[in-house]
Amino acid sequence: MPRICLRFYAELEDFLPPSRRGQAVEVSFRGPQTAKHLIESAGVPHVEIGRVLRAGETFPLDEVPEDGACLEVCPRKPRERWPADQPAPRFALDGHLGRLASHLRLLGFDTWYCNSVEDADLAALAAREGRVVLTRDQALLKRKIVRYGYWVRALEPREQATEVMARFDVSGLAQPFSRCPRCNGLLRPVSKAEVIDRLEPLTRRYYDEFYRCDRCGQVYWRGSHFGKIVAMVEGWLKAGGESVG
Repeated sequence: MPRICLRFYAELEDFLPPSRRGQAVEVSFRGPQTAKHLIESAGVPHVEIGRVLRAGETFPLDEVPEDGACLEVCPRKPRERWPADQPAPRFALDGHLGRLASHLRLLGFDTWYCNSVEDADLAALAAREGRVVLTRDQALLKRKIVRYGYWVRALEPREQATEVMARFDVSGLAQPFSRCPRCNGLLRPVSKAEVIDRLEPLTRRYYDEFYRCDRCGQVYWRGSHFGKIVAMVEGWLKAGGESVG
């Protein structure tokens, strides 16, 4: 039976069992199989793959390696993780990442989320709109229609936001407090008079600067909790050396 060896680098080893990390992985197969298919059969989704090398030369994912070939598989670089014609990534998250969706919107990234979306519908939407699928479901990322995606390793939502910011290297592209964490709409400044009938008495008395979502109409202001939110956002931006103004 034909076989090849695969050597995975950096974060791609996260997809392998601990006992198989740091060494070549042997894959057996029947009949002609593309490099993409063989790499995915080892557990690594195609959307996580950057360069594939054979003897130091680039080996296309859609080509069939010969029996005995050894391929080196490298992860995508940060700027390869979303469409080249987009200045910043636009995300689409599966139904298990609601808190992460709110965090990414808080950072100003266009983030689509629905807690009841089917995998096929999410994959189709992401392909249609050029969005990056973020998920904890590796099988979702192996769907052929998904061109850009990332398997979120962390389990805690705040750590997930830190991970995404670092892996995509987008701290410099963040626009904190420009989007509604609830619905992804854009926030616009609004006069106090326009929203005064929606404010609690103490809010009317102590605050004068307000913002309203242009989609769902939610009103925001920099209340007593704002300092904690700024500290949280600063933590996510720290790796990129950015700060909240």
